Amino acid sequence: MNYKLILASNSPRRRELLAGLDLSFEVRVLPGIDESYPKSLIGGDIPLFIAKEKAMAYVSKLAADELLITADTIVWLDGQVLEKPSDEQEACRMLRQLSGKTHQVYTGVCLTTVDKQVAFSCCTDVTFAKLTDEEINHYVSRYRPFDKAGSYGVQEWIGYVGVESIHGSFYNVMGLPVQRLYQALKQNFNLNE
Repeated sequence: MNYKLILASNSPRRRELLAGLDLSFEVRVLPGIDESYPKSLIGGDIPLFIAKEKAMAYVSKLAADELLITADTIVWLDGQVLEKPSDEQEACRMLRQLSGKTHQVYTGVCLTTVDKQVAFSCCTDVTFAKLTDEEINHYVSRYRPFDKAGSYGVQEWIGYVGVESIHGSFYNVMGLPVQRLYQALKQNFNLNE
């Protein structure tokens, strides 16, 4: 590939997933990027908007041979976004909301060079079993999911005991739909040529 990949993310999960593609990349994070969005947006349009806005913060700093990857993930339940929780109480409340229901996880991904941008969103349906208060309290106090949309990491204990089914990309639920990303790199940026 003719580009140096730049991952603009603090997420250890995104770093791990991108590394799984056996592509060399550098992590570059700018502080204080605004992640707000118009309240009129719904579902997958929200993380797509945020991923594009993140890219705009970096574009003036990109070299001609660099390809920037920005992403954002949300949990969408019954027409509302479950953001990252601010504390234990909010995390427990979110998990009680998810308990026994199916929700959507949307990730927006934006691939940006100085002269081209390709963006897409990916949706995965996740169904949780009924969770007890004891299970929710154990997970929140032990795993402290305050950096995770919807208050959970599917790759952690709560995913093992609580997720009944996943329809779509498992890796999307972790925060980066790597198969779709790989295809976008192949189709738009000459990966493997």
